[in-house]
Amino acid sequence: MHGIEVVKGTSQIKYGPHTTGGAINYQSTPVPGSERTFLRGQFGDDNEYRTHAYHGNTVDTDIGRVGYLAEFYLRDTEGFKSIDSAPDFTDTDNTGFHNIEPMLKLIWEPNTATYNRFEIKYGFTDRELDEGYLGLNTADFRRDPNRRYSSTRFDNIDAEQHRTHLRHFFSPNENFDLVTTAYYNKFQRNWFKLHDIRDVAGVGGNDFNLSRALAGGGDALACLKGNINCTLNVRNNRREYASYGVETQGTVRFDTGELAHELQVGVRYHRDEEDRFQNEQRFQQTANGAVTGSSLTGPGAAGNRVDEAEAIALFVRDRIEYGDWWFTPGFRYENVELQRTSFDKANDPNRLNPEVKEATVDMLGGGIGIGYNWTPEWQTFGGVHFGFSPPSPGGATGDAGQTEETSIGYELGTRYSSRDGVMQAELIGFLTRFDDLIVTDNIGGTGSGDTQNLGEAQTLGVEVSGQYDLGLAQGWSFSNPYFLAYTYTDAELRSNTGSTDAESIFSFGRKGNEIPYITDNQLTVGSSLDFARWGASVTMIYVDEVFASANNVSRQVDGNGNPDARFGKIDSYKIVDFSAHYNLRPKTKLFAGMHNAFDEEYIATRLPHGPRPGRDRTWFVGFEVEL
Repeated sequence: MHGIEVVKGTSQIKYGPHTTGGAINYQSTPVPGSERTFLRGQFGDDNEYRTHAYHGNTVDTDIGRVGYLAEFYLRDTEGFKSIDSAPDFTDTDNTGFHNIEPMLKLIWEPNTATYNRFEIKYGFTDRELDEGYLGLNTADFRRDPNRRYSSTRFDNIDAEQHRTHLRHFFSPNENFDLVTTAYYNKFQRNWFKLHDIRDVAGVGGNDFNLSRALAGGGDALACLKGNINCTLNVRNNRREYASYGVETQGTVRFDTGELAHELQVGVRYHRDEEDRFQNEQRFQQTANGAVTGSSLTGPGAAGNRVDEAEAIALFVRDRIEYGDWWFTPGFRYENVELQRTSFDKANDPNRLNPEVKEATVDMLGGGIGIGYNWTPEWQTFGGVHFGFSPPSPGGATGDAGQTEETSIGYELGTRYSSRDGVMQAELIGFLTRFDDLIVTDNIGGTGSGDTQNLGEAQTLGVEVSGQYDLGLAQGWSFSNPYFLAYTYTDAELRSNTGSTDAESIFSFGRKGNEIPYITDNQLTVGSSLDFARWGASVTMIYVDEVFASANNVSRQVDGNGNPDARFGKIDSYKIVDFSAHYNLRPKTKLFAGMHNAFDEEYIATRLPHGPRPGRDRTWFVGFEVEL
């Protein structure tokens, strides 16, 4: 990645179909305007190494300017967890991943009277990792958070992605731009992972949920640890995803009297689909943890279906400037046709007898942003935005007939930036109210994964950020910036949740309860020293405690009172990172660092099944060269 762009406020109406809270644009490396070569290598804990390299150039030819970029990224690690051994299993440290990503970009700017530019990009990802859904029992987590039970030895995901686009830029003059993009993405994966346990003595039922086994203990937990005779049911989740479409965006700049306009209009046709077909394999485990045999079964529950969506989207946005004022009104409309094709899982493995359900969702949103430049340093801004988000094909076509989520968001803030670059600061207050908030039901791999309408909710808070360079302010020969970013969020349910499905972490929520996984306080502070040849920095991140379920229980029990390791609280934690670099010569440097320097042990999440750790103390060293 070359950079990350975060788009908030009325600017986000350019993107959909989820238009609440903003959008994140992951920017790939651009074709350089002149010859450039870049190489970065890094090695660290757990035999992790990373290589990032690219070479590109743009040259003048008889047919116009022609450019290219060839890029390569590789990351490989053994992983920081360790699997319990068994008589027939000793590869205990293989818990990492392998990831390789090449990319190629070509551009052509023909010698035409008006400006034209053609760009084609192709990227590929090949990723394999040994990870699944199962976390740990809380007591075991406190003893060794990086442990994995022997029952997870089969967990493996193998994924492959192809992504490409063809883009045309047209600009007859400085006041008009037209950009048209045709795109295609395909992603497929096989995820072979522990799904549930069976044939456990003293445990009722033939299908025992993993989260219940972790929290309940007893023979079910002993099965996960490889201490008793039982059956490990491993599901092969095969998926294929595809998305493709074409989008055109036009920008016109003009004046009406004293008003300066930058009007943007865009239209997009889009299709995407998910094809899932999963089967299961059951492994017989002995009392010493050895696996003595296995058998294949048919498709698993909710595992033989095709979901599709077809959408037409339109947006209009105008940035209007009048003296020191600016306004950005705009709206977005989306028409989405959803379809689910389900196949009988027991009697129709060849997909000859499908059940087809369809639904259509029409969504309209938009808003306006307003700002005023008091001085070149001070600016005040605010806005109102109406957002929306569609349900999944299964949610829209199901018996409940789910509707789209809608929201209205307000923000008001002020920003300061000194002319000499010594200080920048920003203060923003925000309020967002949701109707028919959409969440995923049955998080944790136990259900269909479809969406549900949770009800009414609200997020209210304030963001504060700033940076002050003491070295620049004092006229020192080096830079010494200090920075801070703090967010307070009060996120709560404004109605009782309708779900009584105990498998859902959003079930049994009451009005006034906190929304799970949205913490009240987040803080990042740090400082650095930057000299001509070397530099060093320290950063501290603090995350407050948070509930892991909408019913806001502190114990690991679901809404029906049954043990469930996905429920409960996640404690607060703080992480301190150090880094340093040394410039051997211009455009060549060495660097090193340490993540989680004080080795804080913390629960990062209780999903999908039980407590899972954040990364422990990790060191790395590397080099970077640019030619």
